[in-house]
Amino acid sequence: MPLLLERLWQGLLDTLLMVGVSSLLALLVGIPLAVFLVTSGRGGLFEAPRLNRLLGTIVNLFRSVPFLILMVALIPFTRLVVGTTYGVWAAVVPLTIAATPFFARIAEVSLREVDLGLIEASQAMGCRRRHIIWHVLLPEALPGIVGGFTITLVTMINSSAMAGAIGAGGLGDLAYRYGYQRFDTQVMLTVIVVLVAMVSLIQLGGDRLAGRLNKRA
Repeated sequence: MPLLLERLWQGLLDTLLMVGVSSLLALLVGIPLAVFLVTSGRGGLFEAPRLNRLLGTIVNLFRSVPFLILMVALIPFTRLVVGTTYGVWAAVVPLTIAATPFFARIAEVSLREVDLGLIEASQAMGCRRRHIIWHVLLPEALPGIVGGFTITLVTMINSSAMAGAIGAGGLGDLAYRYGYQRFDTQVMLTVIVVLVAMVSLIQLGGDRLAGRLNKRA
């Protein structure tokens, strides 16, 4: 039991590190990407339809590839970036690349739901385009963005477990090596309980935060 708890703790830390770093990168890249997709379309604040279509195609391309296939396809790029294809940091690269377009599309939907009347009113008052983005578009869409980021985090936890099963470490590696391969039901059930608890806490926290932001809006 002490050995199982030690491995479980290490697996939890590895999973939190994978998901934490990847989600931070996805957040930092995904929001600007979503803003550009919204504002560069026809009639947008920074109209650039050709670039919008090109970027939209790239986003759709990465979203359409299953994570396991994407992870294998990115092995040369992962080795170039982090110097290895095994371990926690090797999993951060495909996790980030998979999560960023996913989150960007969800954030894009929230941004598009902002009342056009608010944007038109801001333009009529002479607000600059960047000020409209910072003070109108993003604040109004923030509850939806938080909800979308919560969904992204849950998806990333699932993907990290899959990555762990093929050498990335974390809870997925623990469940596969010490649970599945050794037919240890106790290990499998323990990992499942931990994953369910993580997802439940993240979903609860995200929902509450989104709800508070929605009340303030």
